[in-house]
Amino acid sequence: MAKEKVLIVDDEEHIIELLKFNLEKSGYTVLYADNGIDALKITKQEQPQLILLDLMLPEMDGYDVCKEIRKDDVISTTPIIMITAKGEELDKVLGLELGADDYITKPFSVRELIARVKAVLRRTSFQVIERGYKFGNIVIDFDRHEVIKNNKRIDLTLKEFELLEILVKNKGRVLTRDFLLDKIWGYEYIGETRTVDVHIRHLRQKIEEDDKKPKFIDTIRGVGYRFNIFE
Repeated sequence: MAKEKVLIVDDEEHIIELLKFNLEKSGYTVLYADNGIDALKITKQEQPQLILLDLMLPEMDGYDVCKEIRKDDVISTTPIIMITAKGEELDKVLGLELGADDYITKPFSVRELIARVKAVLRRTSFQVIERGYKFGNIVIDFDRHEVIKNNKRIDLTLKEFELLEILVKNKGRVLTRDFLLDKIWGYEYIGETRTVDVHIRHLRQKIEEDDKKPKFIDTIRGVGYRFNIFE
């Protein structure tokens, strides 16, 4: 089995060396870049399974790198852990809004970082998902566009099904309202985030046992939604 590739993006040489040594020791193939432009090129060419992305970079900062990756259909689902000296809550929220899967601040414990790498890769390794998926008392058949709850078919609109499908196929990852609007409704709906909220509410009413206390679809306040992992 091929080793999973991790791309380190940082302009501090000692950080790259530290991470490279420990990631290779843990069995990963390591790529690295010291600026945002090269990071994008390497991501498109090598398609790593995970990116460790610093925010303060020359030529293009980490926020812009993250935005460009999420706009590219080929690499848009690449998991990203942001690594930065910034620790303010606003920076963390902005990173998640732009599509980061996790966030760790410098100085960090190498052991903790490796644990986070493993956790994110474990969550995202099944994004190319099988024909069906079961969670709780619900079964989704992606090919037939069917959802069965307690052995009875649930009537979902096309958009409700597409919304559920994209959440499930990215389970464990926070998806922003704008991302969901773009992928499901298209550019003409950008800015109409209430559309997503309304469909989420209807979806919860159909799949949750108690839509006021949802078990499956979490609201990430100020950001978007996340489908909980059930393995």
